[in-house]
Amino acid sequence: MSGPTRLHELTALEQAAAVRKGEVGVVELVRHHLARVEQFDERYGAFVTRTPEAALSEAAALQDRLHGSALCGVPTAVKDLVDTAGVPTTYGSKAFADHVPTVDAHSVTRMRAAGTISLGKTNTPEFGCCCYTDNDLVGPARNPWDPELSAGGSSGGAAVAVALGLVPVAHASDGGGSIRIPASVCGLFGIKPSRGRVSSGPAGAEVTGLSVQGPLSRTVRDAAALLDVLAGPEPGDPHGAAPLPDGETFLGHADRSPGRLRIGRYATPAAEGLTVDPACLAAWEHASRLLEELGHVVEDMPTPFGPEITEHFVTAWSVQSLGHPLDAGREALLRPVTRAWREYGRGVSGEQFAAAVTGMQRAARRAIVATRPYDVVLTPTLATLPRAVEYFDESGDPLVNLHRQSAFSAFTSPYNMTGQPAVGLPLYWTEGDHLPVGVSLVGRPADEATLIALSAQLEEAAPWRDRYARLPVS
Repeated sequence: MSGPTRLHELTALEQAAAVRKGEVGVVELVRHHLARVEQFDERYGAFVTRTPEAALSEAAALQDRLHGSALCGVPTAVKDLVDTAGVPTTYGSKAFADHVPTVDAHSVTRMRAAGTISLGKTNTPEFGCCCYTDNDLVGPARNPWDPELSAGGSSGGAAVAVALGLVPVAHASDGGGSIRIPASVCGLFGIKPSRGRVSSGPAGAEVTGLSVQGPLSRTVRDAAALLDVLAGPEPGDPHGAAPLPDGETFLGHADRSPGRLRIGRYATPAAEGLTVDPACLAAWEHASRLLEELGHVVEDMPTPFGPEITEHFVTAWSVQSLGHPLDAGREALLRPVTRAWREYGRGVSGEQFAAAVTGMQRAARRAIVATRPYDVVLTPTLATLPRAVEYFDESGDPLVNLHRQSAFSAFTSPYNMTGQPAVGLPLYWTEGDHLPVGVSLVGRPADEATLIALSAQLEEAAPWRDRYARLPVS
């Protein structure tokens, strides 16, 4: 095991193993990570709320009742869109700065039962509306590879926390790419689970079925272990994903061969007028070659979505942004882009909303049929490289801001419509190892298992773990 000053370089599973063996105490492990939060959070904007006292108290109590969970004793963090009882949960908004839930989200309950210890609530844009992370509470989440750049969103704070070793694995969520986008720009592995795999209850809404919760990590096995914790139905859930066979786990699939797979690939966005950055295409080609070297069959395929999905998504997203009712005084506290989304949503008629949801469902069915011949589909994650924090400034026309976001979600949001599982992998860096550029793999409905097995194979063939030791931070 590494010395105590390098505990953060261990994976989540390695940290849990060290705790079980008595090589490190839970309190020591939590103190180490809290010290890193203190060192880096102010500059990089990982957290909205830190909970060091609660974390140390939980660590001390857990030390005397360790159990066999794969992640017992591991520090983590919860995205600030998800309720945590007794802890401020702001949804990234000044309008909810004083909001303290009395009930945990089911995902938080599951993480606590597994013995993970939250160090606080991670940074998110207001209501998770944007593909960058910035708000009026703590400011932007900055890219660990270059702090002048955005960390992506909406799970940008979670990505920063993991990439900098503030926690080894973190809770995140994804409504249009919010796990895969920050995974790409921060060089992480992330899983957007199938619709219904992780419960959003008891307070989470399912107005559109777009949003899901999942893990961000530095390794495939860590993400699989956290997905095992998060996954499972709860009473009243409106959606459900077919469970794994009895006795199987997602972590177990990370240790299995995926076999020889047929993989379709495309790199043309459904949205019209977008040009894919050459570096994003290079990452996609690099992944294609690696998959072929591993014995898989990689075939070009047409983009399985049409341009009409953009209007459907925008209409549904605008209505979903109204999920937090506010009086006029609190509405005035919202940021310009959030207000623009909500103003648009208020103008959507019931007929238009029903047409948008129906349109998404029809497009999803067509896409699932079109991709059925393939075990997995490969795409770029983004159509652009990370942008400067100021690129998403909200002081001007909100429509300009929204247009700038389109290159970040063009490949990701369609699979929120279909509900298929998707992962983001850090297989490629720009020249000189300067910036990570992710690619995405999409699985068949409810088939996270194949994605995890294939991702683990790719990680073994082209490991990325050691790159984090070279992050340009002191």
